[in-house]
Amino acid sequence: MKKIITVIVLVLCTTTTFAQKKNKKVTMDVDGKCEMCKMRIEKAALGVKGVKYALWDIPSKQLSLILDERKTNEMVVKTALVNVGHDTKELKATEEAYSKVHPCCKYRDDNTDDSEEH
Repeated sequence: MKKIITVIVLVLCTTTTFAQKKNKKVTMDVDGKCEMCKMRIEKAALGVKGVKYALWDIPSKQLSLILDERKTNEMVVKTALVNVGHDTKELKATEEAYSKVHPCCKYRDDNTDDSEEH
């Protein structure tokens, strides 16, 4: 009987060790340029079920998230971002999605002025 109880306790301990986090903090690079990009990126991230917090910093191009790993993961968020036209390190937006962003938000173009604020 002691062996069965020991095995059950070990299984429960192992299960909790591999449990997913309810409030995982994540930071990722997301391409963009301005306040309009910021609103679009944050809205896309917050539109993913399980994302509780999203803040994109314009100068660093870093998106900070708090997400529930039981409901979503980083790749789902990155897919949502590329669907609205913003590249990440792992995924690139399609030309069709990128073409829909406002002209001032075209971060792939080398001849645009990053100093403009919108």
